[in-house]
Amino acid sequence: MKQKITFKPGTMLNPVPAVMVSCGSSEEEHNIITAAWTGIINSQPPMTYVSIRPSRHSHGIIQKNGEFVINLTTEELACKTDWCGVKSGRDENKFDAMELTKMACDHLACPMIAEAPVNLECRVVEVKSYGSHDMFIAEIVGVHVDAALMDEQQRLCLERAHLIAYCHGHYYGLQRKPIGRFGFSVMKPKTAKRLRKTNQKPKSKTQRAGAERRRKAEKRGTE
Repeated sequence: MKQKITFKPGTMLNPVPAVMVSCGSSEEEHNIITAAWTGIINSQPPMTYVSIRPSRHSHGIIQKNGEFVINLTTEELACKTDWCGVKSGRDENKFDAMELTKMACDHLACPMIAEAPVNLECRVVEVKSYGSHDMFIAEIVGVHVDAALMDEQQRLCLERAHLIAYCHGHYYGLQRKPIGRFGFSVMKPKTAKRLRKTNQKPKSKTQRAGAERRRKAEKRGTE
């Protein structure tokens, strides 16, 4: 039987998202805070949250304006994501310091981050105080995705974004190959076969030539 070590109650749910939250309705207010305490809490309407300490500069800005943007982060943005989490907007203009580009939202006054692959416009509907953090519960009122993440059939391919997660004090890149899609544990073989066939993309001339070279090389290796 496995042995377990008992810890005191704590925030041991891992991994969690690592996101940059942008806020501020005016040029002087614009700020970014890195958050890991975030997630989805409802589907229809789409609802999310961010939990922020009252002492953080962004807390007052979000509380005042009732809006923010959740900007997903990538391996390429990891250093900037971390920097925006350890520096304060009271002392630094984070957009300028990290050379991040502001983009106008469709529904909010605050900016979103152009370099982020996915941006969620969020309007606060309720605030819950739980001690160390205040939870800003918000409705997702707009979603923006980089065009490069869409395939030829206009399906969103988030694996192309090289997203990161936060786990026990460290940032980790998410693996590119999925273990399975939702429901794969009970999927009928015929359905799985059909989905595999649907997801197969026609190879380009260059890809076919490369595959042929690999096939010939493998054949030579077995002779």
